[in-house]
Amino acid sequence: MSFLVTGASGALGSALARTLVARGAAVTLLDRAQSHERVEALRAELGERAAAEALEAPTVEAYAAAIARVEARAPIEGAALIAGGWAGGAPLHETDLEVYESMVHANLDTVYFALHALLPAMVARKRGSIVVVGSRNVERPWTGTRSAAYTASKAGAVAMAQAAAAEVLEHGVRINAILPSTMDTPQNRAGMPKADFSRWVATSSAAGVIAFLLSEDARDVSGAAIPVYGRA
Repeated sequence: MSFLVTGASGALGSALARTLVARGAAVTLLDRAQSHERVEALRAELGERAAAEALEAPTVEAYAAAIARVEARAPIEGAALIAGGWAGGAPLHETDLEVYESMVHANLDTVYFALHALLPAMVARKRGSIVVVGSRNVERPWTGTRSAAYTASKAGAVAMAQAAAAEVLEHGVRINAILPSTMDTPQNRAGMPKADFSRWVATSSAAGVIAFLLSEDARDVSGAAIPVYGRA
């Protein structure tokens, strides 16, 4: 099996790549060029089952070109769209347009770019699986207080994934989403040092859910948005 992981240098992306390789899959690590050192270190750690692709910029053209290069080497049978970001900390009426636009671009536009590039080949082959990473805020938007732009961008990404899932279901392609609460990452620990980390979602746990959704074991699951809340 050959998988693509976007946002591969991050905590969840790298955890998923390790999980997939440990299960015998080949993985292409896709991330922005400025993350090159971390991606290359991960690729070296994972060995011959891993390859890397760099995006000079997160644009529809760059995604299409990168995914075409991967497809030229081997068909992409599954993809996890983990690339994204968070910015918040203020009520919506105090949130600058720049922050709003950055959240839409990072969390919604990149999902469109990836789906638009991935789906034609999967539909033509009549097989494939994609997982989008949303947020608990999608189902509980009130938990996105002071992060309304982020919440809206993640909700849009999950809605797009579910609508697209219905469009491609008859072609043998599945699209699902996970909805994690706070992830236990070094960045989140640094930002919330007084929190009870044991209540957060371990990256290995979320990676396991994604790996399941990508696998044949989930062949009858499509259009789902799976809560991965931990005890947060």
